[in-house]
Amino acid sequence: MASARPKGPRPKHIPLRTCIACRQERTKRELVRVVRTPAMTVQVDSTGKLAGRGAYLCRNRACWEQALKSHRLGGALKTTLSPADLAALHDYAATLPETSGTTT
Repeated sequence: MASARPKGPRPKHIPLRTCIACRQERTKRELVRVVRTPAMTVQVDSTGKLAGRGAYLCRNRACWEQALKSHRLGGALKTTLSPADLAALHDYAATLPETSGTTT
């Protein structure tokens, strides 16, 4: 008995994540991961592979400012952000464009 599955290669799975600020679902590569490490520090994870609890934000400054101002990032990471962590995240956000080039 032949299977009903179409012939050819399976479509590649593309992981999706949700920005904690704007709540838009995007591909994992379109977002920036912020991680709370086991050492209880918070840092930007450019590789997406650091160990720890992660949260995702769009690559635009507005989402970062909203997440930092409303304490959503600390809530998503289940920690209180230290002043040093906040300063480092604000510095990173300042390097981002005002709006992202991708729209959904």
